[in-house]
Amino acid sequence: MPPAIDTRACAMSSASTDTVRPGGAGDALLRVDDLKVHFPLTRGVLFKRAVGMVKAVDGVSFAIGRGETLGLVGESGCGKSTTSLAVLRMQPVTAGRIVFEGRDITAQDHGSGTFRRRMQMVYQDPYGSLDPRMRVRDIVGEPLVVHRVTASRAAYDERVAALLATVGLLPAMAERYPHEFSGGQRQRIAIARALALEPSLVICDEPVSALDVSIQAQVINVLMELQQRLKLSYLFVAHDLAVVRHISHRVAVMYLGRIVETADRDTLFREPLHPYTQALLSAVPVADPAAEARRARQVVRGEVPSVMRPPSGCRFHPRCPQAMDVCRQQDPALTELGPGRAVACHLHGGAAAIAMREATSA
Repeated sequence: MPPAIDTRACAMSSASTDTVRPGGAGDALLRVDDLKVHFPLTRGVLFKRAVGMVKAVDGVSFAIGRGETLGLVGESGCGKSTTSLAVLRMQPVTAGRIVFEGRDITAQDHGSGTFRRRMQMVYQDPYGSLDPRMRVRDIVGEPLVVHRVTASRAAYDERVAALLATVGLLPAMAERYPHEFSGGQRQRIAIARALALEPSLVICDEPVSALDVSIQAQVINVLMELQQRLKLSYLFVAHDLAVVRHISHRVAVMYLGRIVETADRDTLFREPLHPYTQALLSAVPVADPAAEARRARQVVRGEVPSVMRPPSGCRFHPRCPQAMDVCRQQDPALTELGPGRAVACHLHGGAAAIAMREATSA
């Protein structure tokens, strides 16, 4: 195991995600194609009948390269967490395909399959994800017992101590219970547990949203340094765009069960194309008060439509300040505009954009 990581600084480390060289499209560790997760709504007690369908995830596609972090962002309820649970096979898939390390795992459940050791998760709430009745030694070492990794008690204790040291905790803390730790320390324990089986992919479901800002920085530092040392890949689910910008190589923006834009981190934050992405970035505060006062704000009005009855055409058009007639009639496909850059918007690559280019050239 690698030596312990120094995370005493409260500020985010200067190590940039640019130091990690993720694999290309042909070296995808995880590939998700047209993923759909629908929940039927029924009525009745004895004789149930279907009365509707909640389309939590409705045609999501993305890929994650080896050593790469994909940030998945969007409003609450857009389907981010459901997507991550489906990838882990903890949520039944209605349609689509999930390929992990070259093997189709769509039909496998979370309790079977060799992929289970290679794919782990860090949950959002560090207070709810750890069993309060178990010592840290047993929490971190439980995956070792389930998968029969260590052959003796001495090897087990040595492995647990090394895992705790890897995330910046003292090995002596293994005898304590979760209630004896702070929120940031609990999340470090959760990360150590996720690393116990040496996974290649770790899914982080808003791992720092429940922590104080300074503690968030420390946990992010741990994740970034572990990625560089252990060559990990992350699916990083979050709504904090500042954190996503710091840790991600690429970003996918979700709205109402679908991905509306994907791009590498710098391109997305420099030049967002989809109106929804523009509105999300507009809501991120700037540290400079003068710059914050000068910059234009794009406010999205109205409520998020129901996933039971999504709008016709583009799902964002009822709230979009640039909506056109075609937006109300045709659902835009996620169109690739360049290497790693795609957007689902009639303003870019759709029928309206083509018509405008033809009119301009004429």
